[in-house]
Amino acid sequence: MAHWGMFEAETADGEVTAVHPFAGDADPSPILANAVGSVRHRSRVAGPAIRRGWLENGPGPSDRRGADEYVAVSWAELTDLLAGELRRVVDTHGNRAIFGGSYGWSAPGRFHHAQSQVHRFLKMLGGYTRSEHSYSLGATGVIMPRVIGTHWKLFARSTNWDVIARETDLMVCFGGVPLKNTAVNDGGTSNHPTRGALDALRDRGGQIVSISPLRDDLHGEARWLAPRPGTDVAIMLALGHVLATEDLADRAFLDRYTTGYDKFEDYLLGRTDGVPKDPDWAAALSGLPADTIADLARRMAAGRTLVTVTWSLQRVRHGEQAPWAGITLAAMLGQIGLPGGGFGHGYGSMNEPGLAPVPYPLPTLFQGQNPVSESIPVAAISDLLLNPGQRYDYNGETRTFPDIRLVYWAGGNPFHHHQDLGRLRRALARPDTIVVHDPYWTPMAKHADIVVPSTTALERDDLSCTRNDPLLVAMQAAVPRFADARDDYDTFTALAHRLGFGPQFTEGRTSGEWLEHLYEQWRGFVLADGGDAPDFDEFRARGHVRMRTEDDLTLLEDFRADPERNALRTPSGKIEIFSADIDGFGYDDCAGHPTWYEPQEWLGGERAQQFPLHLIANQPKTRLHSQLDHGATSQGSKVQGREPIRLHPADAAARGIGAGDVVRVFNDRGACLAGAVLDEGLLPGVVQLATGAWYDPLDPADPNSLCVHGNPNVLTPDVGTSRLARGCTGQHVLVQIERFDGALPPIRAYDPPVVRSREE
Repeated sequence: MAHWGMFEAETADGEVTAVHPFAGDADPSPILANAVGSVRHRSRVAGPAIRRGWLENGPGPSDRRGADEYVAVSWAELTDLLAGELRRVVDTHGNRAIFGGSYGWSAPGRFHHAQSQVHRFLKMLGGYTRSEHSYSLGATGVIMPRVIGTHWKLFARSTNWDVIARETDLMVCFGGVPLKNTAVNDGGTSNHPTRGALDALRDRGGQIVSISPLRDDLHGEARWLAPRPGTDVAIMLALGHVLATEDLADRAFLDRYTTGYDKFEDYLLGRTDGVPKDPDWAAALSGLPADTIADLARRMAAGRTLVTVTWSLQRVRHGEQAPWAGITLAAMLGQIGLPGGGFGHGYGSMNEPGLAPVPYPLPTLFQGQNPVSESIPVAAISDLLLNPGQRYDYNGETRTFPDIRLVYWAGGNPFHHHQDLGRLRRALARPDTIVVHDPYWTPMAKHADIVVPSTTALERDDLSCTRNDPLLVAMQAAVPRFADARDDYDTFTALAHRLGFGPQFTEGRTSGEWLEHLYEQWRGFVLADGGDAPDFDEFRARGHVRMRTEDDLTLLEDFRADPERNALRTPSGKIEIFSADIDGFGYDDCAGHPTWYEPQEWLGGERAQQFPLHLIANQPKTRLHSQLDHGATSQGSKVQGREPIRLHPADAAARGIGAGDVVRVFNDRGACLAGAVLDEGLLPGVVQLATGAWYDPLDPADPNSLCVHGNPNVLTPDVGTSRLARGCTGQHVLVQIERFDGALPPIRAYDPPVVRSREE
């Protein structure tokens, strides 16, 4: 099982030579092909390694991280050094001085899940400073619990694709429904139904409107409206203005199921600020004709309409506003809780929304409680490391950044997720010690002091499933362990024994015994639910078992049926179109109701005079984030070895750029090289460069060096969405582009650093 699909592997000489998708998958992902050749790739970490400067000079800040050579050590020496450093930091600075971020998708598997392993270990050590929420959903994770009382239910208990295909008349998709993102689900996926559901909706006579500057953000026939990026909230407000002024809003629904609509309407109609948010106002901001906006509002009110907002729209400055405005618009239509109508968040963002959930708990490695209370918003890592002791606002609280001395990272690559990589590199220079577990010499591993070589999912047994997939899968090792790599569990077991809590960490179980233990726990839930499941040995022999799912779900259907009995977990028990709590925080960048804020990075602002192209840094279609960027599918998309950047032919012609040229993409934060692809399916003035190309600085010693491979995070601003959520804002950035006519530097992203023996 992989995050992008279920498969069988062919192997030879310790390497995967072919993969075959699960026969039950309606639309297998081509990303599976990246697994071929991945086990013995030159970028693998062959054995334990210590950065030379740390080994010779001891712990402390260093600007050599990312540019130093390494010394190969034995497992025994690595265990001694790492255990000693953990004990030093805890005894001298306290457990809050350890940041156990470890953010990232890691590898699938319910037991060998890197973040679960490292967090269990650090909690038993006495705790650590943690991160909250995700780069994908930083704004949504804070705003939606305050608006509708939940976050995870928006995805895990969303309206099923079968219901949408059967009931929806009009699907209005802000950000489209990008099929490329539905290739993946965290933990694995056995079926990809999105393409088929959209086709079925259209075959029944349903219509789809995709509101995105990228035509391919929606598969198949649809009406494409291409606004200026970053203006979705203005369009939503204008749609609401038409509903309010043409007596198309469902006042009865608003009165019974929401609170604060009257305050929002005062803003919508311009009573509070003198600016009606009508279609003419939105047209001037978005570039869409006012008549187009008004006509769409009337169509939405005329039938069963589903309003969807992709996760990408909240990965920008003021990102809280798009999902809040989207659910407000759906509430004005009065269709929330009706089959095929209402609101959806994340369709086309991952292969979870729209899939039926499993009704009982999944096999889970218990992590325990964290004795340390400190946490940060996940996108504030550089702020944390650079500003110890600084106070900051977050979600109605005033917090203080702790003084981090040790960063422990397992199963992730922040050089894919985080913004302003020059600033991140300066931040990573500050701690005393950075520890990284990784199978590959990723950019994060090259910035570590202590590098722990981990196995991949292809080298170990596990079991895998997700909350929105019917199959529990017995993952079986396809190949032997590479070189001197170890399972993370074995590494943490050795450390735990050295630090005095080995029996508590292992509970006396080997990896294989843990798998059986977790399976039998899950089996107990199934049997209690009235279902049936084979014993562990039979499960392993079969390869997978099918779980019960809750089909035909409609989001908030129970709330609509009885809003008193099924009140939302908000202060009012209703949908909070106006939040008195948020209003009371007094934030100047997040008011008490959905609000239009002018973006900092957009084509309508002064900054566009200097950097006139709007770059959308979205997710790639050829890999999951940065995973297996060296795989065949990912490499097949490169242009002269660089990540492809799409430009409209008119923008390319104005700069003397042809298809296949290498270009320099730059702004005042940094620059990268990319390979030009010309595409008329973009709004002119918009360019698209996916995230996930492994960061490859021309000068590894210079934090501001040109990335020769095409990582857009050398360009993106490291600022939060607002003082409320401080979510990631890496989706949009203004840039300029020019043809690169110099000698092309080599791609070294996948090359290991120099690793010498003790004797050298």
